[in-house]
Amino acid sequence: MPNTSISSRPAGVHVAIIMDGNGRWATARGRPRTAGHVVGARTARDIVEVAQRQGVGTLTLYAFSGDNWQRPRREVSGLMRLFRRTILAEQERCIQRGLRLSFIGRRDRLPRELLLTIESVEAATAHCATMHLRVALDYASRDTIVRAAERAAAEGGPLTRERFTALMGAADHSGSTVPDVDLLIRTGGEQRLSDFLLWECAYAELYFTRRMWPDFGEEDLAAAMEEFRARQRRFGAVDDDGEARKIRSA
Repeated sequence: MPNTSISSRPAGVHVAIIMDGNGRWATARGRPRTAGHVVGARTARDIVEVAQRQGVGTLTLYAFSGDNWQRPRREVSGLMRLFRRTILAEQERCIQRGLRLSFIGRRDRLPRELLLTIESVEAATAHCATMHLRVALDYASRDTIVRAAERAAAEGGPLTRERFTALMGAADHSGSTVPDVDLLIRTGGEQRLSDFLLWECAYAELYFTRRMWPDFGEEDLAAAMEEFRARQRRFGAVDDDGEARKIRSA
């Protein structure tokens, strides 16, 4: 079992994924949307292992947004049960692979059983340091920003980017030491952020694919990573001659 401290975890890159297309994948095959979510959960497990092999330091998966509560009650209830089953099934695997598992987003609206499971797995994997796997559950970036702004106003004092990041970390349980997103991937053909990590994606490279999430595999992630590494990340800077320069490589 890995016993390195969290602070010594290899930096790697921070990849965030909007796992879109589960329902459409299932509907196209004449199956209920819940079947797509079940297959999507298996895909997530496989992609986590692939990302770890490819040297990703932090992987954030968008599992359930704050707006997803508007979906049919039966689908939402099924998703909550699926989340809990998946977490319970994957806890030992995470420990064996040195994966720290944490969850970002609101917790006051989650079923009690799911919340207790989340707290348990976070405690059990807190020592793991090979890769940080974060799951966004009941997450809405704009709501997080609003809550952080409200707290900043109540506390008063100078407001820096660093302090605001810390306030956001407290608001969505993400902490303040997670690096900004380097690469954002969205599957399913849509090309929007859908209120996901808006602050953290300020300079993220965006990669969209028409591949539905249940069909997203190792070659797809490798293609996204290859394109990411080929891009020039300028962060607003240029050389003295006005040419764009590569600030850092992946």
